[in-house]
Amino acid sequence: MAELPHQRQLPHERRPTTGGVTYREADTGYFAQRALRRHAGVWSLWALGVAAVISGEFSGWNLGLDAGGFGGLLVATVVIAVMYFGLCFSIAEMSPALPHAGGAYSFARSAMGPWGGFVTGVAESIEYIVTPAVVVTFIGSYLQSIVDDLAGVSIPQPVWWLLCYAVFLLLNLAGIEMTMRFTVVICVLALAILAVFFVAAIPHLDFSANALNIAPDSGNSSWFPFGGLGGVFLALPFAIWFFLAIEELPLAAEESHDPRRDIPRGTVYGLLTLLVAAFGVLFLNTGIKPGAEGLRDSGEPLLDGFKTIFGEGTSASLLGLVAVAGLVASFHTIIYAYGRNVYSLSRAGYYPHVLSLTHGKRKTPWVALLGGGILGYALALLLYLATEHKWLGGNVSAALLSMAVFGGVISYFMQMLSFVLLRRRLPNIERPYRSPLGIAGAVVAGVIALISLAALFVRDDYRPGVVGVALWFVAAIAYFAVAGRHKLILSPEEEFAMTRGEHGHPEREGYGQTHISDVAAG
Repeated sequence: MAELPHQRQLPHERRPTTGGVTYREADTGYFAQRALRRHAGVWSLWALGVAAVISGEFSGWNLGLDAGGFGGLLVATVVIAVMYFGLCFSIAEMSPALPHAGGAYSFARSAMGPWGGFVTGVAESIEYIVTPAVVVTFIGSYLQSIVDDLAGVSIPQPVWWLLCYAVFLLLNLAGIEMTMRFTVVICVLALAILAVFFVAAIPHLDFSANALNIAPDSGNSSWFPFGGLGGVFLALPFAIWFFLAIEELPLAAEESHDPRRDIPRGTVYGLLTLLVAAFGVLFLNTGIKPGAEGLRDSGEPLLDGFKTIFGEGTSASLLGLVAVAGLVASFHTIIYAYGRNVYSLSRAGYYPHVLSLTHGKRKTPWVALLGGGILGYALALLLYLATEHKWLGGNVSAALLSMAVFGGVISYFMQMLSFVLLRRRLPNIERPYRSPLGIAGAVVAGVIALISLAALFVRDDYRPGVVGVALWFVAAIAYFAVAGRHKLILSPEEEFAMTRGEHGHPEREGYGQTHISDVAAG
């Protein structure tokens, strides 16, 4: 087998194996080509978490009205909020204890070995690569609606998507400083837009006439037009869209000035911000015309609300153009997330090593960013063509959303399992922050994640996409079983796991440079 650049095969007796995997030694040149740069503080991290999610308040959540009606989506949102509290408090404990760019993969690697780390990392890759593809379809829908109103011009959706990917890949490639500055600005702008909408919507609020205007099936109420428990169950994946990706903050650990203090604060502050935004949108956007019936399959629900408040003219369209900022915020920041997720798994050898190369000057993982962008755009285009040619039914955005949630809930379950196992197996590692919900909170969050996973397979029109991404998930595991498990490198995440936390913190001398032979001996 050919040796990789900056690597050399160790004699077999000096190559440690664990869980059926084999490590190669990398010299310092390998890590020099894969260096990141620290820049983020607590408010940058707060903005990163909020911005990653905020598009869920602008589009996507409303598809849950078509699944469960207002009552079903409301109860589902409460259930999912409980899950995210358990998840975020658990992550807030694990991230400063294991402050590496691997995030979820790093937690699972330390708790469950290389196989658990890989399964969790792949699930998160699916979530973060598919999610921008979802968001870009909403951006295209908003922009086309606005252009139609202002100029009567029709531009194919894939063209909008390509332009968005090109612009925001370039912005992420520009460097961590530019990425974080833009994130803070666009996050504050998106929250300001929501605040304006909330205040302006109150005089138009007629909750019973609008939020409950979906005609119920026989024997059902206007609150639960498609059934009680059944409607709540089907609405769970769409309620997740209010919060999906807040868990990305640990991926910024190696670019944060003080990850042990700032990531827990940024995570908790971000969740509380999103909780207010989610329930504000749910009640106020649905409580004005066109109401639940008009929003249940809309690609631009907030723009529909602005048209109710300001009329169909230029003012509403211009406000809608500003509202695209909320979608742009998530699109930009989740591109950042998949770049760091793919980078960390590649640096450790789980993915091809070339994907972890960083730019010599800007220190951005440019190969991972470009590769994830190409894959996300291709997936959106494939589903678009499938829908246009009636190969598949349903809504392309909802199908992509279901695929993203598939990866998300698997990674959530694995992270909650990791939390429980880390508490038991590594009780003595330094934990600068401890979850107030403890093991019980992690268990509840893990159970809700599994129930949400089951809900993804129920709808016939979205099932083909979910099954397709599940097959991709299985194929990735097969690759690791056949080839990938023999190509691992002692990255910071692997070093921490193999030494049970005695090495591998960024603050310690020699971080990321312990030799495999030292680990084997110790």
